[in-house]
Amino acid sequence: MIQIAMSQPLAASQLVLAAGSGTTTTNQPGGQGQEFGSSGPVALILIIALFIAVAFLIRSMTKHLKRVPASFDPPEDTPAEKDEQDS
Repeated sequence: MIQIAMSQPLAASQLVLAAGSGTTTTNQPGGQGQEFGSSGPVALILIIALFIAVAFLIRSMTKHLKRVPASFDPPEDTPAEKDEQDS
């Protein structure tokens, strides 16, 4: 066990360095194991699938927006139509 003299308050970075100075060693370098880089192709396929899904959603939204009327106000009657309705 490592003992640290506590004569002064330690900063967070000093405490982390002291806590991480264990005697355990590993033979494998960090991030360079057998599975290193294997997620790249899977992530690429996933990103391409998401882009295709977004393209279809934009296409569908565009079709639906073309069907929306320019105004939702009720149509105003012209004077000729009013005369026909009064008769």
